[in-house]
Parts: sequence; C-alpha cells; structure tokens
Amino acid sequence: MIRVLVADDQALVRGAIITLLGLEPDLEVVAEAGRGDEVLELVRLHRADVALLDVEMPGLDGIEACRAVTEAGLPTRVLIVTTFGRPGFVRRALEAGAAGFVVKDTPASELADAVRRVHAGERVVDGALAAESLIEGANPLTPREQDVLRVALAGAPISVVARGVHLSEGTVRNYLSSAMAKTGTSTRAEAAIHARDRGWL
Repeated sequence: MIRVLVADDQALVRGAIITLLGLEPDLEVVAEAGRGDEVLELVRLHRADVALLDVEMPGLDGIEACRAVTEAGLPTRVLIVTTFGRPGFVRRALEAGAAGFVVKDTPASELADAVRRVHAGERVVDGALAAESLIEGANPLTPREQDVLRVALAGAPISVVARGVHLSEGTVRNYLSSAMAKTGTSTRAEAAIHARDRGWL
C-alpha cells in the first residue's frame, strides 16, 4: 500500500480527493491537513510515502511545506495538486523538491496514477504547465523584491511596506522600481499582481 497524506485548506476539496484516492486498492490516505504548517509533523507521524499538497494554505504554503519535508531529509515524495496552474509555481515547487505538479481538474484516474508514478521515483508535471513554465522562463525577481511585492499586494503605503520587510522607505522604493522594470509595469500594485499571477510570489 502507498501511504498518502492530503493537505488542502478547503475541506470539501480535501474530502473529495480523499474519497477518490480511497477507491484505489493500492492507495491508503493515512492523514489529512488543512494547514501547511501541519504537514511536516503529520508526514513524520504517519510515515506518508506521498504527500499531496495544495499551494495556497494558511500557516505555510504548499511549496514551503514541500521545502520543509525535503530539508528534513524525509523519504516522502511530494505531489503538488492545485487550482492555481501558474507557471512560476511549477518552477518554485520543483526547486523546493516536489516530485510532481498537477492541477485539481485532473481526472481521478490520472491523479491516482500520478501518485503511483511519483512514489515509484518518477517526476510528473502537467504538460501544459511545463510548456508554459519554459516559455515564461525563470523568475526574474530577487528574494528581496519578492518580499516587498508580497507586502505591496495588499495596497499598503510605502511606510507600511518598509516596516513589514524591515527596510528603509528609500530601499523599498528602489526594490519596487526594479520590480516594476522587470515586470514591465508602471505601478507597484501592477507589479505585485503581475508577479502573483505568474506564481513568482
């Protein structure tokens, strides 16, 4: 039996995935989580072979939860299953150690097959997303530019952004100017939305 953990903050979606996987004779869902910061402990506790993680979860997003599992040196393989098919997410997930990346509208049989393939040591990535990821190229933003844009997403003034990232207002303006140039946008709000929509944040 392949032992599976399912983490998704939407209870209805999580329940549906668990039910579908439970119909497979060789898959057993041994744990579930509604928050990303619960994943590492549950993986350890239940010795999950494969962890299915959503990207956007409270506490810790799925990509960072994947990174935590990878950095802990656990044998668990991670398959990202998300509504948000953004090319930048694919690249970030793979860099964090994910073995696969599929979208939630994947047919049940294909999702079960993806779990088996990931468990067998293969890498499984949605074909359309993989192609988009190659076309988009690497994330051009530095980690600091990403930090500043994450805070700027809420539409906060420069002073609030500066406090949020522990930088001076002048430094924040410089990072925002650089990010706007890299994203080809004219305002910090546009830059933040552009970066978010490509999965760069």
